[in-house]
Amino acid sequence: MPADPAHPDPDALLRHVEASERAAQRGQLKVFLGYASGVGKSFRLFDEARRRRERGEDLVVAATQPNSSPEVLKVMEALERIGTKDVAGVPVIDVPAVLARRPRVCLVDGLAYDNPPGSRHPKRYQDVEELLAAGISVLTSINLEYIAEEQPFVHGVLGRTRAETVPREFIDRADEVVVVDAPAETDGDRGRQLSQLRQRALLLVADVVDQQLEAYLTLHGIESSWGTQERILVCMTPRANAAKMLGSGRRNADRFHGDLFAIYVTQDNLTDDDRLALERNVLLARAQDAQVETLEGKDPIGTILAFARSHNITQIFVGHNLRRRWRDLLGGTPLDRLIRDADGIDVRVFPQ
Repeated sequence: MPADPAHPDPDALLRHVEASERAAQRGQLKVFLGYASGVGKSFRLFDEARRRRERGEDLVVAATQPNSSPEVLKVMEALERIGTKDVAGVPVIDVPAVLARRPRVCLVDGLAYDNPPGSRHPKRYQDVEELLAAGISVLTSINLEYIAEEQPFVHGVLGRTRAETVPREFIDRADEVVVVDAPAETDGDRGRQLSQLRQRALLLVADVVDQQLEAYLTLHGIESSWGTQERILVCMTPRANAAKMLGSGRRNADRFHGDLFAIYVTQDNLTDDDRLALERNVLLARAQDAQVETLEGKDPIGTILAFARSHNITQIFVGHNLRRRWRDLLGGTPLDRLIRDADGIDVRVFPQ
């Protein structure tokens, strides 16, 4: 039942208050993401720091990359720096010094470093997390291959993995992620690799936008009913061409880094052939890595739409035989009702 506006849900109200408090206390995190080495993420990072400093923003540099380029070193000359601590010969962010200085913004070039034993935190991103929790905003940089959950993909493209990584969950909490682009190499294997990595980085940023949207909705007490990713729902029946719909659904879901669902609403008086067809469709759906569910409901269209809304579906794929009463009953078929009542969800019809 819908909530009474005069008596808000206590759990929802608590989540809203907690989200507001976190947003007020936590620093902002901006990540410059390179899809490969050499695309210029460090220069973009320091160039933004320079522009912020020129606008009068209180900013310090807390960590730099070894062997920075001449362009970066030149920009760095105009910025205040807090020196790193030497721990077992390894430069580590001096977190206490940054907290004592308490700038509005702290720059950390190179997020994916392990700190040596005896450091305040095992990982550099954990140093950054402490600064954020203290209300200090952070500008930082990382390459795609140093994100832990991207390791299998990067290994498939480049044939290597990195020992020092940052969990994807940390990147997801960023307030902004910028993909640092560079003129694309189009020739040979290197060009193909860069194209794959670039596309993967753009998909990751789309995911982060989803996270930001959800955080915004939670902060403002708005119920989420959609997302930026594609969430495709294939409606299976005994006579629908499920293979065609599922294949198209999987391609679209992969292209937009989305999810694929397949459902069947139970029907009475099915023949043996119908049951065999449904079983075959379920196997096809599972082969396409779809999330398969069987639903029950006296109103099939209402049941489909209720499932779609509860799972934030963006597209519904449905089959229809144009030779069966479709033209004669235009405006009055169940399909017409599905399209009419979808209300913001795209309905794609596959002729059978």
